Amino acid sequence: MDNSYRIAVASSDGIVVNQHFGHADKFLIYKVDGDGSYRFLEIRNVEPVCSFGNHDSGKLTENLEKIRDCKYLLVSKIGIGASMRAEQLGITPVELPDIIEDSVRKVISFEQVQNLFERN
Repeated sequence: MDNSYRIAVASSDGIVVNQHFGHADKFLIYKVDGDGSYRFLEIRNVEPVCSFGNHDSGKLTENLEKIRDCKYLLVSKIGIGASMRAEQLGITPVELPDIIEDSVRKVISFEQVQNLFERN
């Protein structure tokens, strides 16, 4: 059984989770293996959803489709509409601005605790 999953990270510099979902022009994709180890896989470029206060729902859907294979979405901020749409696609958005490695480790710990509860 493969317990691996992917995490999409909104970061402008590849170091910190520092992008609002709607302003992100790329997502860094990390793969987490069943043993809790993780590694960077790739960058997926997207078009920002927000532009000068306007939101493009078509781009919102496109961007979420590009990361649909990810279980989690790490962002500095995400609006309620985008958050709900992500959840409908099976992506759990998490507002966790921090160093990417620290944020990823926190998500891994959360996932491990969730798995403990599901087994009991």
